[in-house]
Amino acid sequence: MPAETFEFQVEARQLLQMMIHSIYSNKDVFLREIISNSSDALDKLRLETLRDDTLQADSSDLHIAIEADQEKRTLTVRDNGIGMSHDEVVQLIGTIANSGTAKFLQELKEAKDAAASEELIGQFGVGFYSTFMVADEVTLLTRRAGEDTGTRWQSSGEGTYTVESVDDAPQGTSVTLRLKPEDTEDKLFDYTSPWKIREIVKRYSDFITWPIRMATVGGEEGAEPGTETVNSMKALWARPKDSVTDEEYSELYKHISHDWTDPLETIRMQAEGTFEYQALLFLPSHAPQDLFMQDHKRGVQLYVKRVFIMDDCEALMPTYLRFVKGVVDAQDLSLNVSREILQQDRQIEMMRRRLVKKVLSTVKDMRSAAPEKYGTLWKEFGRVLKEGLLQDFENRDAILEISSFASTQDEAELTTLRAYVERMKEGQEQIYYMTGESRAAMESSPHMEAFRAKGFEVLLLTDPVDEVWVQSVPEFDGKQLQSISKGEVDLDTEEEKKEVEAEREKRQQEYAGLLTWMTEQLGDTVKEVRLSSRLTVSPACIVSDTHDVTPALENMYRAMGQEVPQIKRILELNPSHALISGLQKAYSAQSDEEGTRTELAETAELVHGLALLSDGGELSDPSRFSRLMADRLERTL
Repeated sequence: MPAETFEFQVEARQLLQMMIHSIYSNKDVFLREIISNSSDALDKLRLETLRDDTLQADSSDLHIAIEADQEKRTLTVRDNGIGMSHDEVVQLIGTIANSGTAKFLQELKEAKDAAASEELIGQFGVGFYSTFMVADEVTLLTRRAGEDTGTRWQSSGEGTYTVESVDDAPQGTSVTLRLKPEDTEDKLFDYTSPWKIREIVKRYSDFITWPIRMATVGGEEGAEPGTETVNSMKALWARPKDSVTDEEYSELYKHISHDWTDPLETIRMQAEGTFEYQALLFLPSHAPQDLFMQDHKRGVQLYVKRVFIMDDCEALMPTYLRFVKGVVDAQDLSLNVSREILQQDRQIEMMRRRLVKKVLSTVKDMRSAAPEKYGTLWKEFGRVLKEGLLQDFENRDAILEISSFASTQDEAELTTLRAYVERMKEGQEQIYYMTGESRAAMESSPHMEAFRAKGFEVLLLTDPVDEVWVQSVPEFDGKQLQSISKGEVDLDTEEEKKEVEAEREKRQQEYAGLLTWMTEQLGDTVKEVRLSSRLTVSPACIVSDTHDVTPALENMYRAMGQEVPQIKRILELNPSHALISGLQKAYSAQSDEEGTRTELAETAELVHGLALLSDGGELSDPSRFSRLMADRLERTL
């Protein structure tokens, strides 16, 4: 078949131009990216041969070969791994299959320095395109294992690429670069130089478990004399801790995660006894773009006796720790283990429990020993970690211990629940909190008035997950968690209660008729109208009953397509406010005239509407509310 010419999608073309014009300074990483892709292809072939014994593929000598031609100025990286089909080439190489590409390009343009650019590139997994930093032309030749026909892809990065079928392509993939002229000022080195290739491989790919071979002068391709293996192939997790450098850990993390930044923390584990395994886990320094997307890949790499088994082993890491990357190497699992078997495996469950506890204890240690690191981790992954309060009952206390929250104690600094409890006022038995969309909205809420006046600290919870977990976590350290917008609030001490008890009873009797009447008038929308002990400034507020679902949670359920029955709220009135005391006088002095009764009913409706708006709620009939309000304002002029 003749070669077909295709155009890159617009985003891919823009990205290519940025790559070609050196958006970051360290061009050596192109080789790491190609080798990393080759290593993945070899892993996948090994896995496919274990799963499918009918696959017609040669897996006797899996390796990566690097060939340099100094005269022609070409560099080829070849593997005999899984390879790609024609359709996969067009899909994976011709486009950038990522919904966030446009956003990525915008952020890339705004990046102030090379480090920021590298970080963004890593987040979007476009490492293959880095080859155009060093090459005028890139040719990819591939044949998928088990297929007869191969595919050649070729482009100079100018906006188009060609694809053609090839009959005699070997199994696997080779990437051949026609290199640009050397330019040391622009840090464009001679990538046909054997010492430069060795330097890059040693720095970035030494830990890869497949042999990376390079022909010596006059040598032949393959394992014949005249070739050398340039990587050690030693698994870092199996080497003594003091023999591995931080740089080696970082490169392994980058290889596993396709991130371009160093990990925030490295965790090593070794279990011995009846069930042996080794683990090397990494906590990233920033959240990936797709962390909250449904198709986000999670889990750690699973090896059995140094043999790669699975890339994203979800059975070893719960969803609330989906940001954790790393390797787990087990000694006693079967090599042909499947995802379905893993879900039921007792040993896997035991490993998972230990890994989770180790990650949580590391975060706890980090909070006290390295608060800056902890601050970065919580900023990037706090929302995800709090999902564990709903999913992982066994470790709920540990998750509460490492969680941080905004509070009225300090505008800038977050607090832990432990620190909150230590600061609680004498006689205080509850941890007070409020949920809402923003700190500003909560601080100006009527619910906050009495707490501010009395000096009680309130946790300010703004993440959507907060609306859910506070419903299922009753207490911390023996102290009940109490929403300040639910149930009745009484912040007075026993002494203060005695002083105002007579006044309260008098007001209750005085307002009894008004409260009963307003409950009847607003019966379609409210459960009860009562006097408030939480208001000091506002005339009224809307309160949920103790066990009611909050309005925000109600909206979340509806957004997910779940039917939620209408929940009537409680309207609380502030008898010290002029509007409410005036309403009481008007109610006591009302005549039987229809106009007077209508006007009083409209005033009650307006009070309810104002309370609903101040709580961030929605009016059932906004136009009627506006009309009533305009009418009242008109009469005051």
